Amino acid sequence: MLKGKKIVIGITGSIAAFKIPALIRLLKKEGADVRIILTPAAKDFVTPLTLSTLSGNPVLSESFSPSDGSWNSHVDLGRWADLYVFAPLSANTLAKMATGIADNFLMACYLSAKCPVFFAPAMDLDMFQHPATQKNIETLKSFGHRLIEPAVGELASGLTGPGRMEEPEHIFNIISDFFKQKSGPFTGRKILVTAGPTYEVIDPVRFIGNHSSGLMGFALAEEFAIQGGDVTLVAGPVDLELNNRDIARIDVTSASEMHAACLKASAKANVIVMAAAVADYTPKAPSASKLKKSGKEVSIELVPTIDILAEMGRMKKKGQVIVGFALETDEEEANAKKKLEDKNLDMIVLNSLKDPGAGFKTVTNKVTVFLKTGKTFRIPLKTKQDISRDIVEITSTLI
Repeated sequence: MLKGKKIVIGITGSIAAFKIPALIRLLKKEGADVRIILTPAAKDFVTPLTLSTLSGNPVLSESFSPSDGSWNSHVDLGRWADLYVFAPLSANTLAKMATGIADNFLMACYLSAKCPVFFAPAMDLDMFQHPATQKNIETLKSFGHRLIEPAVGELASGLTGPGRMEEPEHIFNIISDFFKQKSGPFTGRKILVTAGPTYEVIDPVRFIGNHSSGLMGFALAEEFAIQGGDVTLVAGPVDLELNNRDIARIDVTSASEMHAACLKASAKANVIVMAAAVADYTPKAPSASKLKKSGKEVSIELVPTIDILAEMGRMKKKGQVIVGFALETDEEEANAKKKLEDKNLDMIVLNSLKDPGAGFKTVTNKVTVFLKTGKTFRIPLKTKQDISRDIVEITSTLI
């Protein structure tokens, strides 16, 4: 599974760095192409010569060579990799990743990366349990990055508790399993996912929209791709980037544009997941110029947008699976079940704005999944990345 896979290992300043040569040997033995980036502090714990010898590649730490001034392109290396692994990850670099501080070559490469990211924290007990560290871990998970949980054991300080970086063999198994998942239950299947809001133009300056961030739809697209799917993501106007370069992304603005994109992509889709929060109404006659403030009341006539989900249900082909989403504030379950039946869906995911930490603009979610077979799955509050795995797993039972 690892032959030819391009893996970058970012090593930061932690005593656990002494374990990484063993991880490199395991990856190289399976045919992976491994590149190493060190932070300046990491050199105190493991030498570039050792890492270069084991990886078969130069070890990078600076953006240019002090001897001849040649540039090491963080953009090229960021886009080269199939996977970034930060191990060990110190509390300091963890905080930089969470806030986007690019003050060294490793961080510049990280911010250029377009691939999945795994991170294995390694620090003392009190540092790991500090609220700031825990918040930073949750932030990275909200980016779609995968946490390699630290083990409980004896730490460098002599304390015992969580904070000990996982052993190289275990990290190697996690990496191997990740690439195995890419040949998972959705291998050979085309998946259409929608995400984010739509903006309906009032005039060249104003629009009608909603608070959808697109986080749930993007997490689902990433997870379907990990599970082997050939994914097309139709995204409304959101400020998000994909980690997986294999996902085909189509950016749209309005409901009509999303409808056109979905109509085309759905023709060959085996699974359709409509996670976008599409506007129900759009202005009947948008103004070609900015509406000036006059102090008088203004009325805007609205007309219904095309019900994309209902149209997908009407056009559903034999063997095609359609998943809808319902965000409700009242009579949540009854409304979701009605939508499931009326729109000819196989599955619907219910969010309630009454649940703290769920809904728009949160990194977490809490959902209830209803299948047309009558089965119900109640998924507690988790990160949207974790929720996406649950939804994809349930969807896999329908194909």
